[in-house]
Amino acid sequence: MVERRGGKDRMRILVTGASGLIGGELCARLAARGHAVTALVHRRHQILDNHGRPLPSRAEGPPPAPGELVTRAGDVRAENLGLAAPPAIDLIVHSAAVTAFDAEPALYEAVNIGGTRAALAVAQTSGAALLHVSTAYVCGRTDGPIAPGFIGQAFTNGYEASKARAEALVRAGPVPHAVARPSVVVGDWAQGRISRFENIYMISKLIAEGRVKTLPAASGATLDLVPIDHVITGLLTMCERFADFTGQTVHLVAHTPTPVPAIGEAMARARVGTPDFISPDAFSAAALPPREARWHAAAAALYTAYLLRAPAFEAGHPLIPACPPTDSAWLDRLIGFALASGFVKEPLSPSAADPTQRPPPPRPAS
Repeated sequence: MVERRGGKDRMRILVTGASGLIGGELCARLAARGHAVTALVHRRHQILDNHGRPLPSRAEGPPPAPGELVTRAGDVRAENLGLAAPPAIDLIVHSAAVTAFDAEPALYEAVNIGGTRAALAVAQTSGAALLHVSTAYVCGRTDGPIAPGFIGQAFTNGYEASKARAEALVRAGPVPHAVARPSVVVGDWAQGRISRFENIYMISKLIAEGRVKTLPAASGATLDLVPIDHVITGLLTMCERFADFTGQTVHLVAHTPTPVPAIGEAMARARVGTPDFISPDAFSAAALPPREARWHAAAAALYTAYLLRAPAFEAGHPLIPACPPTDSAWLDRLIGFALASGFVKEPLSPSAADPTQRPPPPRPAS
């Protein structure tokens, strides 16, 4: 039941993937705006906002009141999302997914495909709508203009392919739905702040620490880096004005994509290493120094496909504020925050860069 208070609709919203980067900040903003938020968690009940602050919540008792956050243990791989009974909700925001680029196919199938199927079933049983959080990179290897509803045919990794299949399930089902497609989610626009460092941050760390220097990059290649606050604003708008978005797919992407060389230039300005981007035809992993070759195989190679393409995501929706400028000053703020937080450190000496210590598993936007 949608409740109207003070001229504003207050909804009962279930968020899957609530302990994730997007899910945590979205829960914080939804509760702050007066919605009754149920956060589906798997193991960890503590939900963090984008400042890394724990959100006030409880794990026991009745459903949430307006403005309250309640966590519920569940599992998107299970029937009814692992909940004892279908919840009384108006909307599911389905953001749970395995986002690693190198997961086993069975895991993508169970979580990204099976989890979407389970979320649809719960929405149908509860009479709720579904806002599905996908990724702009379901375009796969396609370059050039990308319309919001476009899905590619050739994908770079199992993550992209699984998200494309999940979208197809959502569109084919009987549940009222909308699809949000963030691109590569990074720090907020004002300060570059982010609660956890994933995706492009990992390859930047390898460069800054001197583990990787030479990378293949196509001429004209870009990365669509989007501030997390723009993504959250878009999701909030889609939640609160869901009827205006029903059946639509919306790109939540950068104001302008970032040319790959601009990332190296920003790192050089911050004095945290300068990558050598070379033509893919001239690049050979086997020709790299042994230590760098090991790091490239262990981690960097998972990201390099994103340095070889230039999708131009068609963005802009009359109800969603435009993304602020994703310019060089913003890149400097992103790197500055990573430095201030201690995530990116001074380059290591060749003897200190131990190739036996693997970095954390890589993760993309959503």
